[in-house]
Amino acid sequence: MESNRRAPGWAGPLVGLVSCATALGVSLLAAGLIKASAFPVVAVGDAAVDLAPAGVKEFAIRTFGENDKNVLVVGILVVLAAVATAIGALAVRDVRYGTAGLVAFGVVGALAVLTRPDAALLDVVPTLAGVVVGIVTLRLLAGRALRESPPGEAVALDRRGLLVGAAGGLALAGVSGVIGQSLSSGHSAVSRARSALKLPRPAKPLPPVPAGADLRIKGLSPFVTPNPDFYRVDTALVLPQVDPRDWTLKIHGIVDRPVELTFADLLKRPVVEADVTLCCVSNDVGGPYVGNARWLGVSLAGVLRDAGVRRDADMLLSTSADGWTCGTPVDVVLDGRDALLAFAMNGEALPVVHGFPVRQVVPGLYGYVSATKWVTDIKVTRFDRDEAYWTPRGWAPKGPIKTESRIDLPRDGANLPAGRTVVAGVAWAQHKGIDAVEVRIDRGPWRQARLAEAPTADTWRQWVLDDWDATPGEHTIEVRATDATGYTQTAERAPVGPDGATGWHSVDVRVA
Repeated sequence: MESNRRAPGWAGPLVGLVSCATALGVSLLAAGLIKASAFPVVAVGDAAVDLAPAGVKEFAIRTFGENDKNVLVVGILVVLAAVATAIGALAVRDVRYGTAGLVAFGVVGALAVLTRPDAALLDVVPTLAGVVVGIVTLRLLAGRALRESPPGEAVALDRRGLLVGAAGGLALAGVSGVIGQSLSSGHSAVSRARSALKLPRPAKPLPPVPAGADLRIKGLSPFVTPNPDFYRVDTALVLPQVDPRDWTLKIHGIVDRPVELTFADLLKRPVVEADVTLCCVSNDVGGPYVGNARWLGVSLAGVLRDAGVRRDADMLLSTSADGWTCGTPVDVVLDGRDALLAFAMNGEALPVVHGFPVRQVVPGLYGYVSATKWVTDIKVTRFDRDEAYWTPRGWAPKGPIKTESRIDLPRDGANLPAGRTVVAGVAWAQHKGIDAVEVRIDRGPWRQARLAEAPTADTWRQWVLDDWDATPGEHTIEVRATDATGYTQTAERAPVGPDGATGWHSVDVRVA
């Protein structure tokens, strides 16, 4: 008599979701033992970032801000959940189909892992381990859901066995995932090394930030951006955990004497302190991706001179610990500005999120061509020979920062009382300096704002107009800045790509 193999509708999704969760948990555990970037979800996410067109990247940053990476990971997990549901549905019909689905799932993960810039053959082990455990779990659970019954009789589902098995699978996934996440984060060793780092004193300490550099107006961006508030834009789904005891920087290429520095070597060099404002090319007009800090490091130009940069070189191709690359004009670094290999920020060792143990800081250039975090390699080369990460994706190879200004107060859409109202914000033109800021209301005459002090041309500058007598109604406030070269920022709106946004920032307010 022919048997009848059936299972209730909920059994398939449960089998698939638990099996895939177990596979991911074990993969994360194995990745914690080998390398965080070997976790297939991270590898798939990194590949998605690399393959995404520039417009998609800008949409993600504009829509989700610094949570764009979290949104990407959640999206991948949602897709995986849908795939897992389908795998489970196949498995309770024929376990061979579900097994094939998990194998295909593993192949995609392994390919993503192996295509990462720093990949090694060992990096596929987490994916393989996850797939093997996932298949075992799938077969065990599918066996509980698929019960033999004579034709015409109700299916004999081992409900208790299936639920107990699913609970065990989820427990394995959870425990493995927690341990793997702890191992992958590397917090213990790197955090201890960062906390124990004794910062050297600069050869010429900067004086304290002048009192007049910060107008101390509530709601106005402070002159020094606190480290937790400093913007973050990068491609790293998992922050590189680099122990300074293992860190090295190689400088090679079109040089007379290739150089390799350890972190101890770096700290023996003359230490430089500099106030520098950084800005991301993805910062739209009035956007938040700009911040100012006091950096501590060594002169990048000095290190390059030790290597003997040849005359025909015009580009520094720097590489991060996670494989990201950046192309910086050589002449900018060597023109006397405070271009640094920085290891401290606002009086403390670099936070891991900002590049610990060492990052580049170059005044006057957008971050995508200057501010490599977790920097481990600098190839001295030429723009006509090498391309950095963002150039083939549609961005300009060189990215000088454009003169810009922003209104911090009042906020767009604010409801204000009538009477004397403060209008304030910041303006920047790194390595040129801000000479003037003007504000106008409802397209009226431009009025000069009062400027705070600026200790150097490499930082932003606060400004305030504190004598606007706001009258009832709706008003539009606009701002524009003039830099030390005499250039006044254009009113013409341009998007962030390919080399930075332009236009006047404006806010609309209602006065009661």
